[in-house]
Amino acid sequence: QVQPVESGGGLVQAGGSLRLSCAAAGQSFTDYGMGWFRQAPGKEREFVAHISWTSRTTHYADSVKGRFTISRDNAKNTVYLQMNGLKPEDTAVYYCAARFGGLGSSDRNEYDFWGQGTQVTVSS
Repeated sequence: QVQPVESGGGLVQAGGSLRLSCAAAGQSFTDYGMGWFRQAPGKEREFVAHISWTSRTTHYADSVKGRFTISRDNAKNTVYLQMNGLKPEDTAVYYCAARFGGLGSSDRNEYDFWGQGTQVTVSS
């Protein structure tokens, strides 16, 4: 199993950038597809992006397409989310998740392990 731990959140002005990291402690990181989700106050947790173990397949929510980029470094057991052109509506707690089998998914119920989240706040 793996235990994701997120970092890199913070406060940024609209139009700015942040890079989130998720270090997945444990064995066999390449057995897992990885995903990023976010949850704003009073809203359900929503899909942001996912990536397969080879990095060959990535998928993004329409709301972040063209602004966010997901990537992974299997040698470091780490997945990243580069966020550019941030908007106030991107404000949320961002969660990293691991899905056994090597492929990601946009369905949060298909993930096996979750991190504790990191807060991203975008001011207008």
